[in-house]
Amino acid sequence: MTALETTAFVESLRAHSRQYHDAHPFHVRMNAGLCTPGQLRGWIANRFYYQENIPRKDAAILANCPDVEVRRRWIRRITDHDGAAPGDGGIEAWLRLGEAAGLEREEILDHRHLVPGARFSVDAYVNFARNRPWTEAVASSLTELFAPDLMAERLAAFEKYYQWIDPEGLAYFRARLEQAPRDSEHALEIVTTHCLTEESQGAAIGALSFKCDVLWSLMDAIGQAYPS
Repeated sequence: MTALETTAFVESLRAHSRQYHDAHPFHVRMNAGLCTPGQLRGWIANRFYYQENIPRKDAAILANCPDVEVRRRWIRRITDHDGAAPGDGGIEAWLRLGEAAGLEREEILDHRHLVPGARFSVDAYVNFARNRPWTEAVASSLTELFAPDLMAERLAAFEKYYQWIDPEGLAYFRARLEQAPRDSEHALEIVTTHCLTEESQGAAIGALSFKCDVLWSLMDAIGQAYPS
């Protein structure tokens, strides 16, 4: 076998949308308006562990990446989540989502609701970014190819079915509608530029599959802790 042409390679990556966690039963129920306040709060509290570890994952990619041009653009992801100043950024926006849903900020930050399976899944993703070649870690982030559609659907569902949540708490979802396409475009550019052999393309596809498994496992853990 030989390396795939760029178009076929990208199609192989996009095919993993069928493994994306938007099809997880918990997400399906949530977007149908079937989750209770307790289930939503459990999802928000556990998903926060993923949100707060995204900058650590991106910092690991930066640490392993020898390409200064890539680093100059990739570092924006850390600022997007950590914020350029106190009270700014995606982590802060997620905390405000939790508060809008009735959680205290302290109980989100101290992880009192974090279930072991959620912690294990997120830690596995951070360790992957630290220990695998940086191009594979970049490829794993390509779940963002599928994220805008999920984010738009989630935002619409929250606005329609969960009106007890203050609309200002949904700012994280609105921001990701713009950030995710920008980030995925950059990551796809990197992967198609650097993964030119059969081996490297296979590794990239495997990395994306791994990330899909991480997100699905995270939802499994939450769904088991907060069953319907």
